[in-house]
Amino acid sequence: MLRIGRTIAVSAALSMASLAAAHAWQPTKPIEFVVTSGPGGGTDNFARVVQSIVGKYKLSPQPIIVTNKGGGSGAEGYIYARSSSGDPQKVIFGTNNAYLLPHVVKTPFKPDDLTPVAAMALDEFLLWVTSQSEFKDTKSYIAAVKAKPETYKMGGSQSKDTDQTLTSLIESVAGVKWIYVPFQGGGAAAVQLAGGHTDSNTNNPNENIGQWKAGQVRPLCVFSTTRLPAGPKVTADMGWGDIPTCKEEGIAIDRFQMPRTVWLPAKVPADAVAFYVELMKKVSETPEWREYVTRTVQTPRFMTGAELKAFVAEDDANNRKVFEKEGWLVK
Repeated sequence: MLRIGRTIAVSAALSMASLAAAHAWQPTKPIEFVVTSGPGGGTDNFARVVQSIVGKYKLSPQPIIVTNKGGGSGAEGYIYARSSSGDPQKVIFGTNNAYLLPHVVKTPFKPDDLTPVAAMALDEFLLWVTSQSEFKDTKSYIAAVKAKPETYKMGGSQSKDTDQTLTSLIESVAGVKWIYVPFQGGGAAAVQLAGGHTDSNTNNPNENIGQWKAGQVRPLCVFSTTRLPAGPKVTADMGWGDIPTCKEEGIAIDRFQMPRTVWLPAKVPADAVAFYVELMKKVSETPEWREYVTRTVQTPRFMTGAELKAFVAEDDANNRKVFEKEGWLVK
């Protein structure tokens, strides 16, 4: 055990040394991780896991504080980034809302106000109902919603964001219509479903796992081309790999994923961007990060530079099609 402890300590020291040697820029005051959602949601958990890994391995010469700025469907955090132009000690944690929000909301920020650092994982999405629901499978629930349109409530994280986009896609392919109820983050959407205040939501695994373990919610299907990886049971009789795909259940959507993204304000030094790219890459290579993405059933995929740019362009185009159909595009 002593040898293992020394190995970790040496590894951490070498990591810090390599970061310092590779880049002239180093943070000179506490780094602020700005979370563009409320506490308890997937983005909040994402940022805090990164914070804990950086701290454990001493990957930063400065401490990290986390602040939540999730108002306006995350716009609050991005507006804060805009006001912090040139400040490389503000690191913004978000999703694809960083480049999708300006399509649907009149907001003072635009994607050019942000400097991309990396995407670190892709979230999977599931259709969930409350455990008290009469519906035990997707087909019966969809049939009921189709029979009584705009009667059942679909909860989601924020308005005209990823959850509502997915809801719109389901409505299009399944011929149904929900009352969509937005909340400030997936954590709040999970609580409202568990309490029976909504009938369903499309949360990712990390946001609903606590309620599922407690027997308060039930997964119906996952929006993926294949079933999720098999693993330990989450409840007494069911694990992630036991959940059918939504396509198996008759919803004609092959896959729906959301990137977990990291940004800096505009006009920051290039070597500061390089510092954070390397920092996030090191985080993604730790056993703690692998444990986190496995536990939260995310797909690990580290993207930066040209690869990230291409991903953003494709994702932006796909989502814009839904926004146009729904009439959400701001004039």
